[in-house]
Amino acid sequence: MSERNLYALDLAGVEFNRACGGNQGGGDDGESCVTLGAVPEVPGAFALGDSKRPDAQPLLFTGEELTAAGIDPARFGLSV
Repeated sequence: MSERNLYALDLAGVEFNRACGGNQGGGDDGESCVTLGAVPEVPGAFALGDSKRPDAQPLLFTGEELTAAGIDPARFGLSV
């Protein structure tokens, strides 16, 4: 992916998928979950959000950055 300001992208078309971390508390209220979606207009760009704060702006990453951070898009039903 060429150098690009990911935060300038329009995220309106991003469809987020959720993955949870397996907290011992159980249930949606106590579960640590993140959401991840591919940015449609830029192949290889992803938006990472917090399911407990859906109104917060998601963080944006390239597929390479996600892999380096140990985040597997396949866990969210996505591919790099």
